Amino acid sequence: MPDTFDADPEARRPEDEHRFPCPSCGSDMRYAPADGKLICDHCGHEEGIEAGELDGTGEAHVEFDFEQARRRDHPEIEMEETRVSQCPSCGAQVEFDPNVHSQECPFCATPVVTDTGTHRHIKPQGVLPFGVTEREAHKAMNDWLGKLWFAPNGLKEYARNGRKLDGIYVPYWTYDADTQTAYRGQRGDAYYVTVRGPDGKPRQQRRMRWTFVRGRVARFFDDVLVLASRSLPKSYTDGLAPWDLTKLADYKPEFLSGFRAEAYQIDLEDGMVEARAIMDNQIRRDIRRDIGGDAQRISKMDVNVSAVTFKHVLLPVWLAAYKYRGKSYRFVVNGQTGKVQGERPYSWIKIALAILAAIIIAGGVLYGLEVLDNGGFSQSGSLPAPSHTTGFTPPQPVQTPTFTPPTK
Repeated sequence: MPDTFDADPEARRPEDEHRFPCPSCGSDMRYAPADGKLICDHCGHEEGIEAGELDGTGEAHVEFDFEQARRRDHPEIEMEETRVSQCPSCGAQVEFDPNVHSQECPFCATPVVTDTGTHRHIKPQGVLPFGVTEREAHKAMNDWLGKLWFAPNGLKEYARNGRKLDGIYVPYWTYDADTQTAYRGQRGDAYYVTVRGPDGKPRQQRRMRWTFVRGRVARFFDDVLVLASRSLPKSYTDGLAPWDLTKLADYKPEFLSGFRAEAYQIDLEDGMVEARAIMDNQIRRDIRRDIGGDAQRISKMDVNVSAVTFKHVLLPVWLAAYKYRGKSYRFVVNGQTGKVQGERPYSWIKIALAILAAIIIAGGVLYGLEVLDNGGFSQSGSLPAPSHTTGFTPPQPVQTPTFTPPTK
């Protein structure tokens, strides 16, 4: 839905949107997660961001009506344009600074030549500012890599060489909805009967008594979070959860200064399809809890969804993409909590050595068991007699000859 609504005619040009010149020296200022301020790296000047942006409730952000947006009839939705370049390898659409004309894609490390294209999209309503610094993200990533026993040593060293991480704001949709669900199903109550087994002995057998049931459940969903990007495997981004959305700030470009933002690739309606799947899974859990008993069957559920609202939010991710021996490896760090997800490469040399060590250990154990089966150690603790000649013959006892007197 990128070309649905009219942009704010007074909006700044995309190349000026996220730049904040220092009033002292004119250099670009950046948002510093550790301080929560705009900082000039050139002269050290600092500026605070207007108070009241972080309200601690997550409830002060604008929500838009989903049905009006779906019908292309929502004049209050603000649009913005950003200068982006699409990666030819992974398809990521990432915002670039206006003075940059070549760059590696932060998602897959593919060289990208930027163009002057713009992406027109629904303006974010909320942003979760970075709370983890780049140094802290590096440490979290290195600690995580250290736990990967079978990762190639070369990749670990390559990732630990202090290369800069990219701070990316990743796009998400959140959906609110009120649901009322009528259901039909069966409740199973367990009982036991005594039967005779194959050996003729009695035993207890569990059986289920099923009863037809019907009922209604209701649930209000608040901020169902759906990733609006295809640039990273969903398993990575899902693994970064949970996010504390009560820390969302109202969107201000100052929070993006010094970072990059990805344009959403999954539109509003497609995001709602995934949100409904998340809601339906929770509703099924609610129905099973409402049915009760020892087992439940759901034969039908009619879900009435109403009062659906949405917002576009940006969440912080530190990203490292490395080209190692011709293959891209990606690591992502939650910019709020420091949680790490990423590729799990394997060194076949390490695996082969581990298998060889396991075989040697297993062989030693089997040999020890065989020795024990053949007699092991004597009760007095002495070694068993050798079963082969060693070249040493112990002295034999002298036998006294028996004298028999002659007979007459």
